[in-house]
Amino acid sequence: MRLTRRLLARSRPGQLYLWFAVIIFGAANSVTRKLTEIGAQHFVDGRNPISLCNVLFVGNLCALIVLILLYGKQFKSWKLQQFSRNTWLNLTLLAIIGGAVAPGLIFQALALTNVNNVVLIGRLEPPLTLALSVWLLRDRVNLWEIVGALISFIGVGLTIFLPSTLQGMTEMKNYFSLGTGEILAAIAAITLAASTIIGKAKLSQIPLGFYSIFRTLLGTIVFFFTALLLYGQNHFMDALSPFLWKWMLIYGPVIVVLGQSFWIAGLRVSSVSQVSLVGSFAPVAGVIAAYLILWEVPTLAQYIGGTVILIGVIVSQVGIQRQKSSDNVANSKITSTTKLREIESKVGFKGM
Repeated sequence: MRLTRRLLARSRPGQLYLWFAVIIFGAANSVTRKLTEIGAQHFVDGRNPISLCNVLFVGNLCALIVLILLYGKQFKSWKLQQFSRNTWLNLTLLAIIGGAVAPGLIFQALALTNVNNVVLIGRLEPPLTLALSVWLLRDRVNLWEIVGALISFIGVGLTIFLPSTLQGMTEMKNYFSLGTGEILAAIAAITLAASTIIGKAKLSQIPLGFYSIFRTLLGTIVFFFTALLLYGQNHFMDALSPFLWKWMLIYGPVIVVLGQSFWIAGLRVSSVSQVSLVGSFAPVAGVIAAYLILWEVPTLAQYIGGTVILIGVIVSQVGIQRQKSSDNVANSKITSTTKLREIESKVGFKGM
């Protein structure tokens, strides 16, 4: 009885951490859009001080400060000479993809389409990662997971291609109205799927703290210089704005660091099936957050596509539960980078 109580006491906080992380990650896109709207009400010489680029750049700087405080000892103590040249190349590639390219695409998509589209189209990542895992890494998955991934993939397609209103659907209008924002969100999902595969295949032994600091640091640097090349040398003129930093000192630690910290804390005391189940609610949290924060009501296409995606998630969960029963993973805890990325591929967002 005492052992059972101890296990229950450990599992409850673990799942609470996961739920907190999912809520934070689900709200991230809506909070980002809301901050840019606040900035639009406080222009500085005709410029928005809380532009999407400033949010990504300064938010990452604030997050990096907190990450160094949390994991600085691990970063300093890690023996860098243990890394081979290929490891450094893969680590650098993953940091650029996951820390600069994908976030940049997502933020640009937020500027061009509504948050619900970005959230739902982002669900392309799990089925793509599953397909790449089977193809490139020879991972074994059961039929339920494959069917669930296919259903979710169809749901994303419906979200993109169906008309947004009942009238449009009745009159067969506005089909295939694929915009630039939706395309960028899809490319971001493909990019994140590729980064997950690289991480699983090449960087399974990298300490999480070291990886977090390195990815955030290099991703921020690459994004900064890329934005300067694309938009001009005056693009970050307001990066030192006190009004911007006031919000970013909240945004960076809470959205980036606190969300990641809750996620990692939950991973370490939860089973694979528990993490996957909680993480499956990320798109639901994103849609709810868009409504509560932005008053963004889902369109008919988003309702239909989101419902199909949810069905796909449920079918995938059935497969995961069956796999748990056959492999007896209910008592296995996630303690390695490999396990972390396996869960990321099912959940569809990056906890680290």
